[in-house]
Amino acid sequence: MKKSNALALIPIGVFVALYLSLGIVFEYVMKIPMGFYNVPVVVAFLVALFVAVIQTRGVSLDKKFEIMGQGIGDKNIVTMLIIFLLAGIFVGVVGRSSAESVAYFMLSVTPPRFAVVVLFIISAFVSTAMGTSVGTITLITPISVAIAEGSGFPLALCVGTVVGGAMFGDNLSFISDTTIAACNGQGCKMKDKFRTNLAIVVPAAVVTLIFIASLSLGADISGGIMKEYDMIQIIPYILVLISGIIGVNVFITLLIGIVSGSIIMLATNAVSFPDLLSGMGTGASGMFETAMVAILVAALGALIKHNGGFDALLNGICRIFKGKKSGQLGIGILVSLMDIATANNTVAIVMANPIAAEMAKDYNISNRKVASILDTFSCITQGFLPYGAQILVALSVVNTLGHSISAFDIIANLFYPMLLLVSSLLFIFIIPERKKLRTN
Repeated sequence: MKKSNALALIPIGVFVALYLSLGIVFEYVMKIPMGFYNVPVVVAFLVALFVAVIQTRGVSLDKKFEIMGQGIGDKNIVTMLIIFLLAGIFVGVVGRSSAESVAYFMLSVTPPRFAVVVLFIISAFVSTAMGTSVGTITLITPISVAIAEGSGFPLALCVGTVVGGAMFGDNLSFISDTTIAACNGQGCKMKDKFRTNLAIVVPAAVVTLIFIASLSLGADISGGIMKEYDMIQIIPYILVLISGIIGVNVFITLLIGIVSGSIIMLATNAVSFPDLLSGMGTGASGMFETAMVAILVAALGALIKHNGGFDALLNGICRIFKGKKSGQLGIGILVSLMDIATANNTVAIVMANPIAAEMAKDYNISNRKVASILDTFSCITQGFLPYGAQILVALSVVNTLGHSISAFDIIANLFYPMLLLVSSLLFIFIIPERKKLRTN
């Protein structure tokens, strides 16, 4: 057993208690819309960091800052921060019109009876290309409402399908902040994590499509939806996807997307040059909080590790989860609990990363498999949270358009996350790990 100090984990408890209590008060007492997302997560982490500083005894204040600086200056943290900003700029460049073009093109070439099947494919593609589930839900939910109104499909089925498809890309995308956090936290290449993830997500996605198609065949459909689109605006997404899949360096991949997107958006007069620059700034700004959380968690984690907190947690986990397969499940449960506490799958992964990395060594699990498990289980949990951003944004869009459904109506139609959980458990306990993927 490693030397450990369970009391060193108190800062994490302080953060969770502060975040949850404020979130519950905002959401359910003060009735603030999306109350959990009005909690200043950066402030909550600063409080936790202050507690960790006080706990670190026997060293000077300068030494404490040195410990935090070593955590923040880790190569993976620096890489993660730059990728976050580039991913934000890419989304700011291509904008929402490109994603809508993808949706309306696919709907125009598909029979109305299979419109919900297409909704899942559209949401999966757009979220994979954009790297954001919330952005995808914001863009595609109005289309799903229009399909429900024009065709006769149940509204909850259409919206739930969009949320499920959005979680597909959130888990798989090369430029998703969850993928960036998981891969850099575990020190693995994105293409390797992508290939490992395919074994989990493809079976779940295929079964989801079959299930939705079977429901569609028995539905009473009256019509569809048509709208103009511009196919050329899809090119930046395609280039980013192809570059990522064939293994082009993620920085180059994002630069290809930014440059091609800028040229196309200007050439088609979709935006003016000042608006393009403004979009870049807005996209980068949208990543500032995520980047700051990564910095604070790195500093916090360095102090907790120095004080023996991670060793205490690992020793406790090793007592419960014995063996390589149960260790993988332990990693999944760990990040899921973090996500339930924070309602943010990126934050959950960043918090779980250092612990999961130590577990990977103890249980001899490949870094790409750990990254895949972290990303997948956090996305499963996030999709089901009634107070998570994904469902709250979907409800907000539906209400704005004059309709009313509950969070639990959407959850009952989240077929993909349900099947993804089943596929993940099979991946851990049934499917053996290929020998060439075992090296950390």
